[in-house]
Amino acid sequence: MAAFDLVIRGGEAVLPGTGLTACDIAIKDGRIAAILAPGAAASASEDISATGLLVMPGAIDVHLHLGHGKDISRPRVADDADRETAAAVAGGVTTFIPYLMATEPFETLFDEVVAVTEAGARIDFGYHFVISTEAQLAGVPRYISDYGAPSFKIFMNNRGGEGARLGLPDIDDGFLLRLSEAAARHGGMVCPHPETIELAWVLRDRMKAEDPNGKGGLATWNASRPPFVEADAVQRAAYVAHVAGAPLYVVHTSSTEAIEAALRHRRAGAAVHIETCPHYLTHDISWEKGDIGKINPPLRQAADRERLWQGVSNGEVDTIGTDHIHRDLSSKDGGIWAASPGCPGLETMLPVMLSEGYHKRGIPLERIAAITSTNPARIMGLGDRKGAVAVGLDADLTFIDLNAEWTLGRDDILSSAGYSIYDGWRFKGRIRHTLVRGRFSFRDGALVDGSRGFGRYVRRVLS
Repeated sequence: MAAFDLVIRGGEAVLPGTGLTACDIAIKDGRIAAILAPGAAASASEDISATGLLVMPGAIDVHLHLGHGKDISRPRVADDADRETAAAVAGGVTTFIPYLMATEPFETLFDEVVAVTEAGARIDFGYHFVISTEAQLAGVPRYISDYGAPSFKIFMNNRGGEGARLGLPDIDDGFLLRLSEAAARHGGMVCPHPETIELAWVLRDRMKAEDPNGKGGLATWNASRPPFVEADAVQRAAYVAHVAGAPLYVVHTSSTEAIEAALRHRRAGAAVHIETCPHYLTHDISWEKGDIGKINPPLRQAADRERLWQGVSNGEVDTIGTDHIHRDLSSKDGGIWAASPGCPGLETMLPVMLSEGYHKRGIPLERIAAITSTNPARIMGLGDRKGAVAVGLDADLTFIDLNAEWTLGRDDILSSAGYSIYDGWRFKGRIRHTLVRGRFSFRDGALVDGSRGFGRYVRRVLS
């Protein structure tokens, strides 16, 4: 009987604490069983050549929305998970954690959502719960202990009917405080959408009077919700969470002011984790395609983009999340005021970080692996199973031709969104294979038959 199920030979892997290392990787029962010297004798059911390829831990996207059609609240059928996890494996993503959104208590729908997701998923997944009601708030202890879902989103902007677009009720800072207290007591974490909406209302009305038809496009959208609207909410959430004793995960940081607000509270001793998204690193208000780039928070100025890259490079930014939205291009109709915010990003997160981060800016591969895999695994309670090429962890791996140059086209998009803000972009570094718990889900640039339904729900415990 072979000692291992699979041995990956001839590649170079990004190993924790060691960096880029020529090695062979042995896999048994879905986990990494040994890191071997190149060419070491090892009995395996199958040997795979990775000669000329870089092996990295599979990316972990802890910020996305998985829904049905234009609804981003939850998947309804297995095909919903199939299409978006197909996009994920094509982009080297092996685990993701979408936001689950509802007004009813999550006890009433959780088992169904997990079953639907597992039926279609090609990768492993968790869920964050969006907490908006008293019944959901009361359920926080159980969601952490029984469901393994210890991270909770709160839309700080849901006031004065603002949440109606998502079918959610209003909340206030008192609700944020009570959620933070519950998270602190029971081992949870708060993930706020940070906007002070009362400020945004004033600025929106001014901009609509000045530019009623939205001819200013992305510049108009940015001016209606400028960086200080984001930063004010970041500092408020960080202060409240710190007082309550809860860790805070700041999602989709888009601006210099927001990152500086988060860092001030981190320096003051608060447990504040900072996420940004690829689109804030690559696009700004000057993008010529305008309304397609409507996102919330908005795309910012070029200087904000460069400040975020600085944070990615120096360690201030902890994670990269896509904030993937699978709505199709028709959701962008009607001009900047009417267009739906958001964009897809699962296929392109890792290619962006390799091309724009490693090749263009010299950010080390170890840092790329940390910010796309190791850190999100550690912060979100997956570090005991995922996030590194290390013995004992799940064999979630992506194989990359680091110097391959290619242009993204519509045919490369597997998400049901059917488009990308990177259409026509030239990338350097291409995903060749993706392995999930020791099985290929994407091989030689194509989806693997039989990978649908292999993904499983992963319960999490925060360290």
